[in-house]
Amino acid sequence: MAVLKEISHLSSVSHSFRYKYLKSGKLHKPICSLHFPDKPKSSNSSPFTERHSIDRYERDSWLYKDDPTLSSSSSSCSLLYDSNSIRENDIASQLPELKKLLQVLREKRERNVGCGGERERAIGNVFLVDTGPGDPELLTVKALRVIQSADLLLYDRLVSNDVLDLVGDHARLLYVGKTAGYHSRTQEEIHELLLNFAEAGANVVRLKGGDPLVFGRGGEEMDFLQRQGIQVKVIPGIAAASGIAAELGIPLTHRGVANSVRFLTGHSRKGGTDPLYVAESAADPDSTLVIYMGVATLPSLAFKLINHGIPADTPAAAVERGTTPQQRIVFSGLQDLAEKISLAELVSPTLIIVGKVVALSPLWPESSKEPSFLVEAR
Repeated sequence: MAVLKEISHLSSVSHSFRYKYLKSGKLHKPICSLHFPDKPKSSNSSPFTERHSIDRYERDSWLYKDDPTLSSSSSSCSLLYDSNSIRENDIASQLPELKKLLQVLREKRERNVGCGGERERAIGNVFLVDTGPGDPELLTVKALRVIQSADLLLYDRLVSNDVLDLVGDHARLLYVGKTAGYHSRTQEEIHELLLNFAEAGANVVRLKGGDPLVFGRGGEEMDFLQRQGIQVKVIPGIAAASGIAAELGIPLTHRGVANSVRFLTGHSRKGGTDPLYVAESAADPDSTLVIYMGVATLPSLAFKLINHGIPADTPAAAVERGTTPQQRIVFSGLQDLAEKISLAELVSPTLIIVGKVVALSPLWPESSKEPSFLVEAR
């Protein structure tokens, strides 16, 4: 209950492609935290626009359909533009529902009586689930089964609405995503939420976009929960690097072209500083580099890589929202990639792939007169 106690004072706070050049930017609205996806999804809506950023959708039933105390009325979220106010408003609006859900789970646990009349302390499980790069058809069978049997799901910004639509009607969804300048929950609060609900006997699913153990802080969540005696199971799936590369027809390794692949993050632990300390060792022309969260720091990283021996014209690709209907791609030489990304107005989540293998993609421009272009899915 640590998190709930800490925030209780807030409760009164109110593969057919076409080629197209540059596209206008998008307005990103503040994010609200609870999402109840019972409304039909628009066929042309982006799975990364967060429908819950505008409205909160309520399911027909709560966690337990036969409990009349679990009914609630729908509400909307005020779209405030100060990030601290947004976060406080979100947490305050969730607090009564979270308390109610915890109480129901605890009462259910207390009804479980063990042998000899002693009460059984039924601790729930926590599952870290890889939801893949975005396309729900890339979910594993095991991931789908776990998602549909969960009591509570905590999900990140990169989990697409198409995946959320697969959640069982009995479950609750809680948004805990992070964007630059706005964290709906701190990492410590996410830890406490996972712990509180697991201790209350819930089957809790932590939904991660891509591999939770590759720049997904899944290791930190595992470590915290295991030290508290909570069983954690990781459900692997398709990492963003593998899924997006396959979507573009890029082999991350290829005999005679690339004999290794390296994953880099564009952000250090303390923020958005360049991972320049790895540039020298990563500058291998016979290797493939996959850069996560690297749009902001790409200019500096590209400069360092080129200075340490990567040819300036090394083929590179930047992929926004890979494997989804909203996928957009920029191909370019490494030296010009940051500029092309800026002109195309690609936004997060964008994955960057650098290496000679990029030119093996069937989408790579055949003519040297076309050094870069934007591909947009129909």
